[in-house]
Amino acid sequence: MTYKLPENLQSLHFAEEVLRTKALVLLAADAHLQQHIDAVEASMDLADVLRQFDTLDEDLKVIQLLGMRTFNAFGSALKLALSGYSQKSAMIMRDVLETAFLLDLFRGDRSEIQNWRLTENKLRKRKYSPIAVRMKLDARYGDVSKRRAEHYELLSELAGHASMQADLMLRPTPVSDAVIGPFIEAGVLQAVISELGRLAIMIGEDLDAFMPDTWERAHPSRLRYANLKAEWLREFYGVRAS
Repeated sequence: MTYKLPENLQSLHFAEEVLRTKALVLLAADAHLQQHIDAVEASMDLADVLRQFDTLDEDLKVIQLLGMRTFNAFGSALKLALSGYSQKSAMIMRDVLETAFLLDLFRGDRSEIQNWRLTENKLRKRKYSPIAVRMKLDARYGDVSKRRAEHYELLSELAGHASMQADLMLRPTPVSDAVIGPFIEAGVLQAVISELGRLAIMIGEDLDAFMPDTWERAHPSRLRYANLKAEWLREFYGVRAS
């Protein structure tokens, strides 16, 4: 015997499934959105492959766990987006962005991994807070534009925090009233899926950098991601592979 949800929750689930079908129809008509979805799947595949590498290296185990975290986050964010919960999808994307920055820090200086995992909890929260990690990356890359902070603050304002700006994601259009519950609107879906694709490319680059080059098991997934990333960068940024 299975548990039967209250009628209101059954109705909500039915509406979510209807909206998912509507979202998939919109995706079928938009090749760009399909590219973003492909990027998400390829990044998740890299995370799944990397976690299968048998290692005694405690630093690499940290990366495997962070990759698993992104796998779950992408799966959750995509499910929410396709079911009409764009704001909550974006809230999870902020978590993905934090993880992407941390992985980027570790990729550039692998001694940071050991520091991160062995530092006492209170000190680690201070040394590796989201803002501290962003500042380290800005310094490493000589970036004075604060684009990382802007990216993080945008997701925080729209989804991560209760704010006046957050109500924008509860409106199907900028001039609509806010609505309760899930909804699918082409412009909102396009914005959310595009952001997911952008984050997937970032995470994929980080995870790929930690793949052992001699591990043949990972070669098909790495090659697929590399080809997809090249197409994605060419399509959305006009960047051609050298």
